[in-house]
Amino acid sequence: MKNLQDLRLFCEIAQQGSLSACARKMDLSPAVVSASLKRLEADLGVLLFIRSTRSIRLTQKGQQFLQHCKDALAILDNATTEIHKEDHELSGVIQLSAPSDLGRNLLVPWLDEFMMLHPKLAVRLQLSDSQADLYSQPVDLALRYGQPKDSALIAIPIAANNSPVLCASPAYISDYGMPKSLEELTDHNCLCHGHNDTLDTRWSFRKSDKSITVDVQGNRQCKDGDITRRWAISGKGIARKSRLDIVMDLIHGRLVEIDIDGWQGQPFPLNLVCAERRLLSPTVHAFKNHLCASAKALTDLL
Repeated sequence: MKNLQDLRLFCEIAQQGSLSACARKMDLSPAVVSASLKRLEADLGVLLFIRSTRSIRLTQKGQQFLQHCKDALAILDNATTEIHKEDHELSGVIQLSAPSDLGRNLLVPWLDEFMMLHPKLAVRLQLSDSQADLYSQPVDLALRYGQPKDSALIAIPIAANNSPVLCASPAYISDYGMPKSLEELTDHNCLCHGHNDTLDTRWSFRKSDKSITVDVQGNRQCKDGDITRRWAISGKGIARKSRLDIVMDLIHGRLVEIDIDGWQGQPFPLNLVCAERRLLSPTVHAFKNHLCASAKALTDLL
């Protein structure tokens, strides 16, 4: 038997009780249906139907073969369904790098939710405020703030409207007061952090078409954003943090946002970055959608 279509037509002829009725149902010519039946009988070496000019009925061999044929086709159809079902089930390994604070406090629970929805997935997570090399390290994706300096990288927006904000604990504000101008930041203990070989001690702000940069300093510096956040919560100074990172701290009053006469930090979008477009698999697209929804749900709380 070289053609599954012959088997399907045989079952349909038996169901319809007529070659012409089968041809109409399958949108084929009677000649094609007749040729299919003859081919199948030749392959099997048995007569499947007794035919006359007005009627057609199964032979005993035909009745026996019909049930086996139906069972075999059902098995094949089920297997095909399972194969396509597995195509829609996300699987594989997500190799991901992310900043320290974002990773520990937001990304980990977001990943847990995503993997509960897609239990065949695995994850290899690297948390560091030093940016992973997507070309040489075993990392396929990276969550990064700001636009990639490497124009060859592909950046997919996750929280495009994110920005850095000044923040401090209520205790710090109570002890040292709220700065009234950007210049007053130089009189405060500013908690500076950075990544790779740099520390962010120059804080830039914009308002309308104006921009200004303030050189700040403090007695605590760290290249781990989560440590900087913890210092701010414990009242050690003023930090400049991604709004996304501190949404829950603002909501629960652990930190307060410092608004100085409407001056805002430069845009600080969160992007999902990869080195090659071929890495944008269905898994990555689904993960991106999950991240976007999670980030939006969080920022909508403010």
